[in-house]
Amino acid sequence: PHVDMNPILLKPTSEVGSQVVLFGKALGNKTATDCHFSKEFFWENVCASVDRLRKKYELIVIEGAGSCAEMNLMTHDIVNLKMAEYTDAPVILVADIHKGGVFAQIVGTMECLSPKQQQRIAGFIINRFKGDIGLFNDGISWIEKKTGKQVYGVLPWYKHINIEAEDSVVIENPKKIFANDTIAPSIAVLRIPHISNFTDFDPISGLQGVNLHFIEKPQDLSMFQAVVIPGSKNTSADLKWLKKTGWSDKLISFVNDGGHLLGICGGYQMMGKYIHDPEGLEGEPGSTRGLSLLPVETILKSPKRTTLTKFSWDDIHGMGYEIHMGRTEMKNGDFMFQVYERNGESCKSTDGCILNGGRIVGTYIHGLFDNPGITKRWLESIGLGNIGVSKTHSFIERNKQYDLLAKHFEKYIDTRGIMKSLTTKVNE
Repeated sequence: PHVDMNPILLKPTSEVGSQVVLFGKALGNKTATDCHFSKEFFWENVCASVDRLRKKYELIVIEGAGSCAEMNLMTHDIVNLKMAEYTDAPVILVADIHKGGVFAQIVGTMECLSPKQQQRIAGFIINRFKGDIGLFNDGISWIEKKTGKQVYGVLPWYKHINIEAEDSVVIENPKKIFANDTIAPSIAVLRIPHISNFTDFDPISGLQGVNLHFIEKPQDLSMFQAVVIPGSKNTSADLKWLKKTGWSDKLISFVNDGGHLLGICGGYQMMGKYIHDPEGLEGEPGSTRGLSLLPVETILKSPKRTTLTKFSWDDIHGMGYEIHMGRTEMKNGDFMFQVYERNGESCKSTDGCILNGGRIVGTYIHGLFDNPGITKRWLESIGLGNIGVSKTHSFIERNKQYDLLAKHFEKYIDTRGIMKSLTTKVNE
């Protein structure tokens, strides 16, 4: 992976604003209007990234974003057809039949495009089909006749493959969990408004003998073996949300009653005494009182730390990553991890904070549970040492799932037809 593969990242921090990350470095927060008027600057950098990648690789797959036919946005859209035109790349439109109206999706999109743009469309893929594919043969014929474009295949819905979700829409509006809802021990992750890196917990959800729940509305926490406050795209805002909704009282009561609490990245910062934001990186400059569950204070300041990090928890080694703006100072307690390498360079550092014999812990390191040994150690610390964790847990298993997805795709999609489209120049 390289920053040129995702040169510009917009991390939403509010309904109308995002943190802009360019080549892995945060430029600051911008409103949607600011981003709109910065498109030329963004475009130049994206083109430079593509040019560099084309010198290194034989084939580049460019993923668009949203619809390529948003008529009010097309003039300034740099992530869809404009990039395809810049690279003279054929375009395949993917239609989601599960949502219904697949014929209108395809034909409607084509009608919104100019003749020149229509010429760039090589064909279509129908995604998330349920039922007998043979019953859709007439549908394929109708689409091909109506558009003059090939349907490369119909991809059936699958349940035997577990691929991590692309965005947090999959955990929106989670329901409350009650004691009689589950027999197995349960772990809760707070679904805060600006949650980030929620796939940190995918390895836990795949374990036998334990249930993982995302919860959003304040509720009794006594039935959970542990509660996790995850990372956040806007820590100060989510901390205020915890207080406004009553979650802060629930969390404090849970800890006072002997519960286990883990904070990761922004969650770790919220568990401290204060979050200081002198530069106004997440809103108005100032300080916000934390939950005071850990004896730490955080100062938000640039630049953002982005590192691949190797660490140890006593004699157990692990690898994860850090991506945070803050610097956190521990006033008391013990550190959680010994850090010995960041971005390939040796170092002698520590991370996180442990209090009350390990019941209350916080860390900046994402990807903890991708490490079988670290996962097992944490489960033991919360009283779930009986849960088995395979040595092929996470990384190996994840690659296996992608192999299954590739086979599923190749079975139903005309990959030769797609490759053939690459040899035909659109403008010929």
